[in-house]
Amino acid sequence: MLAHPVRPNAFTLSSLLKACTLHPGRAVHSHAFKLGLASDLYVSTGLVDAYARGGDVVSAQKLFDTMPQKSLVSSTAMLTCYAKHGMLREARLLFEEMEVKDVVCWNVMIDGYAQHGYPNESLLLFRRMMGMKVRPNEITLVAVLSSCGQLGALESGKWVHSYVENNGVGVRVNVRVGTALVDMYCKCGSLEDARKVFDVIEGKDVVAWNSMIMGYGIHGFSDEALRLFHEMCCVGVKLKPSDITFVAVLTACAHAGLVRKGWEVFDLMKDRYKMEPKIEHYGCMVNLLGRAGRVIEAYDLVRSMEVEPDPVLWGTLLWACRVHNDVSLGEEIAEFLVSNDLASSGTYVILSNMYAAARNWVGVAKVRSLMKGSGVEKEPGCSSIEVDNRVHEFVAGDLRHPRSKDIYSMLEEMNGWLKARGYTPNTDVVLHDIGEQQKEQSLEVHSEKLALAFGLISTSPGTAIKIVKNLRVCLDCHAVMKMVSKITGRRIIMRDRNRFHHFENGSCSCGDYW
Repeated sequence: MLAHPVRPNAFTLSSLLKACTLHPGRAVHSHAFKLGLASDLYVSTGLVDAYARGGDVVSAQKLFDTMPQKSLVSSTAMLTCYAKHGMLREARLLFEEMEVKDVVCWNVMIDGYAQHGYPNESLLLFRRMMGMKVRPNEITLVAVLSSCGQLGALESGKWVHSYVENNGVGVRVNVRVGTALVDMYCKCGSLEDARKVFDVIEGKDVVAWNSMIMGYGIHGFSDEALRLFHEMCCVGVKLKPSDITFVAVLTACAHAGLVRKGWEVFDLMKDRYKMEPKIEHYGCMVNLLGRAGRVIEAYDLVRSMEVEPDPVLWGTLLWACRVHNDVSLGEEIAEFLVSNDLASSGTYVILSNMYAAARNWVGVAKVRSLMKGSGVEKEPGCSSIEVDNRVHEFVAGDLRHPRSKDIYSMLEEMNGWLKARGYTPNTDVVLHDIGEQQKEQSLEVHSEKLALAFGLISTSPGTAIKIVKNLRVCLDCHAVMKMVSKITGRRIIMRDRNRFHHFENGSCSCGDYW
């Protein structure tokens, strides 16, 4: 067109920009200047969108700020640009300034919060959206269900499920929403509800199967996960396992200590399905071997890998060294991570814990000094529980809750139950150089125990108590959960960083293997 005497107009450029990636978009921008069309509303909106899609936040923002008139489309493009890049503060400011907000704008913010680890904000915004009578669509529902899953907010998730059923979305025909429900129920500790939804989804795709298999895996129900995997493989040629399927199955094997089965699945992926293992699959195998105490075998696997091991994989191996007290190898791995600037806060914490378990307080002091010098801070433990559609969060020794007095009274009562039945605090898990009495006092106010106490005083007798913790549950709290489940006759379901624990009648679904 440019080679002929035909002058492009605003419609030409705005249409062209819809097809442009970043670099062609810049070329069109140059032409828009030459043709005097850069200030046209449709052209400038198309340019903002092209820069936003290309990830050039600075150019998109500059152009957006100079627009004398901003359309809903240009505002939404800028809003989306801020939210894919995690600039949620800027996105929220723009969102609040917008006089007209359609469902797309609400979706960008709700999904942005969900994707970037702010599920509480996502749910609050969704409730505000519903209060303003804006009708959610499939994208909204999937984002909200993701937030419910992150928080373990089962009651909120059930409300969304009810909305889906009562407003013509229907999990039978909508695989994406159905899969999001399966994932939410699994992460909220309700496998029964997850399976009910899974069974009624019509035309299940590989993502739906993966969600259910992974659900069984993280809950420690390896037999069910493997059974469902074999069922999936028999469905037909149109449904082949993906790389995520094998991550799910290998995760199930790791949580149950099925080393032989894990190797079978790993080889099946390579030999039958011709998939080259990715870093995630090697990570699962290292986790499986490490949990089973085969730390040297795991280390040999890492060194023989065809892909470059990442810090997460090294961290998995380091954790295995901590669990099985291989201080020498743990030091070697930690030194490698620190010297190559790959260490995270977890690296330092695990190494410090290894030294503390060996009562090497000099080593502990050295690691903590390194952490301070590197500006690394330990992630604080936090436990949450949902009661009456509200998520309550606790940290160790927390006194902020309005019902703190009642919570600590219940803690005292719990301690009485436990001691009457022979409970002795496992002070070995307190990795600080302090006296035994101080260690016991520290254990009594762990965040998961506070959440449990609140659950006991805030929910009806006989109902299950569901707790979510951001870190691995400690040995002492694990033992207390088992005992309290037997004393009270209540199921306690806990999701920690690694897996789910179902405590019932004095035992745990993990079989004390986690």
